[in-house]
Formats: sequence, structure tokens, C-alpha cells
Amino acid sequence: MIATIETNSQKYKINFSKPIDISIPLIASKNNVNAWYIDSPKIEPVQDEGWIASVKEGASINFNNIYFNPHAHGTHTECVGHIVEKVHSINTSLQKFFFLAEVITVAPEKQGEDFVISKKQLQFALGNKKRKAVIIRTLPNTSEKLSKQYSHTNPPYLLEEAAIYLREKGVDHLLVDMPSVDKEKDGGELLAHNAFWNTSQKVRLKATITEFIFVPNTVEDGTYFLNLQIAPFENDASPSKPILYKIIEK
Repeated sequence: MIATIETNSQKYKINFSKPIDISIPLIASKNNVNAWYIDSPKIEPVQDEGWIASVKEGASINFNNIYFNPHAHGTHTECVGHIVEKVHSINTSLQKFFFLAEVITVAPEKQGEDFVISKKQLQFALGNKKRKAVIIRTLPNTSEKLSKQYSHTNPPYLLEEAAIYLREKGVDHLLVDMPSVDKEKDGGELLAHNAFWNTSQKVRLKATITEFIFVPNTVEDGTYFLNLQIAPFENDASPSKPILYKIIEK
């Protein structure tokens, strides 16, 4: 299906028949992507006095409990409620779901013992483009990201200056293929989270950060139409399913 969408007084022709899913699915396995020092997710049938809620075990239905942490076990979208005392829910913070998005590819730079994404790199990749959503794919970009165990590996992260740059550029929705925009062990400073949400001044309640995406190498850098789908959890974060659509004509 091809449809014409108008945003910012400009019309775009979108091919909705070929969605590009950039989420990582959650599976009940040690091969599920993981971070933050917790066990793998579990998906298992309810059991009650010997009855097992599985068709394979003789029940008439499959009726599973799912145990997981949205921050640790796959693609998730979070709001400022993730880092502040006051309760904020992603389900109420994210009220719009379609955005013009720019996919950029960045090779994190070595800084001491870390690999970081700097303001200069983002300036080079984005130029004068104005987008409500920015999607950062890091190099190297291998399928290992679908199952990597990130705990104690010090993954790449954004410098505070990079997060400030995105905020000041008007980016409301940041999507990254890392487990966090911040350093794994930073003493609780969370510099990039705080900078992007502007927690020291007027908090950006509608801004979101999506982590643990995976952008295949077949997806070229450029402008896309993003559908940011979340589950309706009243929580600071929810599992999410960001979908990209190619723009075939402006």
C-alpha cells in the first residue's frame, strides 16, 4: 500500500507494504540479548495442582506467564520516568507514534578505555537535517547484537555533549542499538539520559529513548517514516517495536 503523508507542510509518498522491523524479539533462551546482570527471560505455562496450561501437556489452551525486564531483555522505549523520582509512564508520555526519522551510522571513537559517540560525529552525520526522530546504528554492525550478553562489557555510549546536541536540534525520539545511551558503570550519573530529557531545567516529558534496536546492514542511511509501537504498560519503559518505512517520493 502506498500513501501520501503530509508533515511540516511537506508531502511524502510512503510504501507501507514493505515494513522494516528494527526491533529485537524476546525469546525464552540464554541466547536472548541481555544486560544489567540479570537472568534470561522466561516464558512458561501456568501450573496449578498438577495441571499444566500447555496443549502439548494435554490442556486445551496455551496459557503462559512471561518474566522479563524491558530494560535488560530487548528493544524497549523509555520516558523520563526511568531516571526521576516522580512517576511518569511511557504509556501516557508517548501519545504520537509516527515520525520522520533519520537513520545514521556511526563508528564510536576510542576515548580512554571507552568507545563513545561525540557531538562532532552526530553533526557530521545529520548536517542541517531537522528530524523528530534519530536512529543511530553503530559499527561494527553484526548479527551478534541480536544475542550479545552485555553485562560487564562496557559497551559504547553517547557523550553528554552529543545528547545535548540532539536535544537542542529538536530531536524528540532517540533510538540506539546499544543497551544504554550512557556508560554501563558511571556511578549513577546518567549524563546522556539527563541531558536528553533536560532534567535540570524544563523536563521533556514527551521525549523518548529507545534502546536495543537492530538496524540491518541492508537498510541504507537516510530519511524514513517511523512507526514507534509500544505495549500499553503503565511503567517507565515498555517493550517496543519500531518499524521503518521507505519514502519513495517527496
